[in-house]
Amino acid sequence: MINEAATPVEKTDLKSLTKADLSAYLEELGLAGYRSDQVFQWLYQKGAENFNEMTNLSKDLRAHLREIAEVKRLTVHSRQESKDGTIKFLFQLDDPNDYKVEAVLIPDFYDDGVANRLTVCVSSQVGCMFGCSFCATGKMGYFRSLTHGEILDQVQIINEVAQEKYGKKITNIVYMGMGEPLHNFKAVTESARIISDPLGTDLSPRRITISTVGLTKQIKQLADEEIGINLAISLHAADDKKRDEIMPINESLNLEKLEEAVKYWFMKTEKPLTYEYLLFDEFNDSRQDAENLIKIAQWAPSKVNIIMYNNVAGVALQRVREERLNRFMKTLINNGVTATVRRSRGDDIDAGCGQLAIREGQERGKSLAK
Repeated sequence: MINEAATPVEKTDLKSLTKADLSAYLEELGLAGYRSDQVFQWLYQKGAENFNEMTNLSKDLRAHLREIAEVKRLTVHSRQESKDGTIKFLFQLDDPNDYKVEAVLIPDFYDDGVANRLTVCVSSQVGCMFGCSFCATGKMGYFRSLTHGEILDQVQIINEVAQEKYGKKITNIVYMGMGEPLHNFKAVTESARIISDPLGTDLSPRRITISTVGLTKQIKQLADEEIGINLAISLHAADDKKRDEIMPINESLNLEKLEEAVKYWFMKTEKPLTYEYLLFDEFNDSRQDAENLIKIAQWAPSKVNIIMYNNVAGVALQRVREERLNRFMKTLINNGVTATVRRSRGDDIDAGCGQLAIREGQERGKSLAK
């Protein structure tokens, strides 16, 4: 006969709850409202890893929470540092499938070597569904989405490293790691809210950027959420034919639909956006490509971020040559487009744009790519 009293209680991971759900959960335990703020602050501002650290809660309350709840946290599986200071983290998820994700700390320095901007590039999924032909993550396929707690753990742990190494907190967050952020809409937006919450990471939403391959419905939904974050569109080609070739999503969500979503974004938020454009040699770097991009940049107030491609094994597309880059940039700037070039960072440790992937013999996940 089974002793029911001995059956272990399935514990609630507090980081799996939204802020509202956490408040409701603690209220059901009969706790005063201010206790929810205290626990939230311990989880997301102070980075508590267990209830013992929550010293402004009574011992009895901490003991009770230990019986019914838990605080899960990612662990750092490995860490690599580039010659330019970029640090790539491989995080082990608390997952029966032994999944891992990568995230990157990208420092910029003043001339005297003191850290200026400290940007964290976070992952939102294990792999990616959308199969862009130039992207190592896309070649993995999609396995699962992260919870908002798993996204926030990346930020917290890297923030601790930044303070230890540079003596200052992170200054910017970009959702440009593994996965398509808007394919994991609820967790990504909840994590962004917590990052900008005064009791959370307390980082201004103006310093948070969410990137998307162009999920038009979710772009509109993000505009309606009014979180105050920035939007970046992974464009990479300025006409449907070329975009179809390298980005399978464009076959169902083409540039006409993207234009509608972009105009809606600006109408609702009055915030300009950024177009990310990987420049590939003799593919999307002609004068005609530049002229097409100029038209897209006029859909709404925007800037164009030209990204120097980090070559990926098995991909025929190559980084643009300097003379072609210079000609392309000159065309944009002469036609009133605000454009900058983002040079490669961390490519010696495969930490650059499009290079994040787990290569430890993993099978391929779901993908739009044929």
